[in-house]
Amino acid sequence: MIGTSFWTKAIIIINHQPPIINYQLNYLPMRTRLLAIITLFLTALQGFACTGITLKSKDGSTVVARTIEWGGSDLNSRYAIVPRGYTQQSYIPGGVKGGMTFTAKYGYVGLSVEQEEFVAEGLNEEGLSAGLFYFPGYGQYEDYEEGLKASSIADLQLVSWLLGSFRTVDEVIDGLKDVHVIAIDPRASTAHWRVADPSGRQIVIEIVGKKVNVYDNTLGVLTNSPGFDWQMTNLNNYVNLYPGTAKQKKLGSEQLASFGAGSGFLGLPGDVTPPSRFVRAAWYQATAPVPATTDKAVRQCFQILNNFDIPIGIETAEGETAVDIPSATQWTSATDMSGRKIYYRTMYNSAIRVLDLNGINFSKAKYKSIPLDTVKEQPFFPVATPTHPRGRS
Repeated sequence: MIGTSFWTKAIIIINHQPPIINYQLNYLPMRTRLLAIITLFLTALQGFACTGITLKSKDGSTVVARTIEWGGSDLNSRYAIVPRGYTQQSYIPGGVKGGMTFTAKYGYVGLSVEQEEFVAEGLNEEGLSAGLFYFPGYGQYEDYEEGLKASSIADLQLVSWLLGSFRTVDEVIDGLKDVHVIAIDPRASTAHWRVADPSGRQIVIEIVGKKVNVYDNTLGVLTNSPGFDWQMTNLNNYVNLYPGTAKQKKLGSEQLASFGAGSGFLGLPGDVTPPSRFVRAAWYQATAPVPATTDKAVRQCFQILNNFDIPIGIETAEGETAVDIPSATQWTSATDMSGRKIYYRTMYNSAIRVLDLNGINFSKAKYKSIPLDTVKEQPFFPVATPTHPRGRS
């Protein structure tokens, strides 16, 4: 793991706020709605969770996968098809557009949360993958300066800029020197980012203590706070773990034996805090068999990430009422960078769907933003039986 610090900047002092209520956002005026969304993201991030893993297949491909969790409301997630030449402008403090203007050199597909500009995970036509992971309490951005607005980009729009601008991880690292990442709200908590390309190289970007830090992520795991460097060090606390079942042993005259399979992992943390999820993801990923093909790697990613679904209720304090959504894990995605495909499933539909960039002509396509789910309820599919075949009465 290599850390690289770039430049020194002013910072925002993080001011944690209590969790917000479930806003009826769709009924608010546009600017008021945006400010409510910003408040949701930037003052209640202690309720957000993300878990990212990476699998490599025997055919040479690398698949990055992740979850996104929020138990406070439906994030109204969408996918966006962004063509080459599409121009956007960054939001600045106050919830207005007035920051950096950026035009997509490369087309991409992104999965957004609440606001269609806020892409949390995506893949571009060159195979670059980028994702935002929440990072409350540890990151510090620079203060917004009016004189630097032409090169200032909101943290929630950084993924869009990266996907539209770069082909490789190396290009991303170089390009970060030219922008100022800011928060839209002065009370902001922060994010950190995972970026990978088809070569298999992966980095984590964190803005901490006035510096942009870039870490080579050879392990391929990422969650939330504390910082990536701390999470990697914390793995040393679990050096005793191993796959399989512990051997029998004698304790004095007593013969001891495992109660069941997998006792080599006894002590693996099972709670949903970011450090525990990081450790669990690292061990599940490291002990998974290497899949023969990319398709098998994609499916294995979803199987591993089943273990990180967060049920509604466990994050709800006593005396509070849980929100009426199926899961705090609102969607899970897997990205085949070499194959230019991004797969996803949601809390409303566990069927895995695929967005194939090979079928999109990004020089002619029009910008589109479409809900991940048009029907917000898990479908049931009847099974035909010999006595009652499907389609017959």
